[in-house]
Amino acid sequence: MAPEHRGEADPLQARLAAAEKLARRAGTKARAFFLDRDTLHPISKSDSQDLVSEADRGIEAWLRRQIARQFPLDGIVGEEEATTEGSSGFVWVIDPIDGTMPFLVGQPNWTVSIGLARDGEPVAGAIHAPMLRETYTAAAGGGARLNGHPLAMNLDWNVASTTIGFGATQKASPQEAGAFVEALYREGGVLFRVGSGALMLAYVAANRLAGYYDPTLHCWDCWAGIVLIREAGGVATFDGDFGNPGPIWAGNRQVHDTLRRLSGAAA
Repeated sequence: MAPEHRGEADPLQARLAAAEKLARRAGTKARAFFLDRDTLHPISKSDSQDLVSEADRGIEAWLRRQIARQFPLDGIVGEEEATTEGSSGFVWVIDPIDGTMPFLVGQPNWTVSIGLARDGEPVAGAIHAPMLRETYTAAAGGGARLNGHPLAMNLDWNVASTTIGFGATQKASPQEAGAFVEALYREGGVLFRVGSGALMLAYVAANRLAGYYDPTLHCWDCWAGIVLIREAGGVATFDGDFGNPGPIWAGNRQVHDTLRRLSGAAA
């Protein structure tokens, strides 16, 4: 794909198309690592659930090169390298392998997540799960899709309608995590967890989960998923930013508000 040029008809759609292609290509590269993962040498960044491998570093570097070539004026925020400043108003928010722990132990529930911000707001995203052969895409005002099929969330569900995604890792306060679990079960809810925040957000958009809560998530884990949720008719609130992690709540309006209440968040 040639670099962007002045006068392009729809800069957001051009970037969404590029994000989907890049997510698929990055997924192919990650899949090759996955099938030969015994050769990887993971290191721990802070604890046993916060790992990085050659696959993460190499694929993010490749994504950054591709984005810089196609959209040289755009910024880039990613997990493994420093932020690249831009001047176009667009920022790419990338996670080469969301779910590194599942990836390294041979589980299929990991993704490539590529989100886009315009003037600081989530506006588009692509989440590709190579081993599941699923690609989720969304753009502001354009709806959400799974493998090209439109997604529309069930607006009547509550937290007891089906399982609730929970993303707390060892970074979470044991007291707060335990209090949320107890409160959810008292409400009739049941937990679900796969180790990839991006995938669980995609599952909410696809009516596979009623909602999702994580007390401490980074932007690259959730940026694309936020757009998916909103474009599928749901609500997603992220209290972090490009530089700082924060909690996220997602679901239809009722589920979103209930998860905030159960987690002790202010109304």
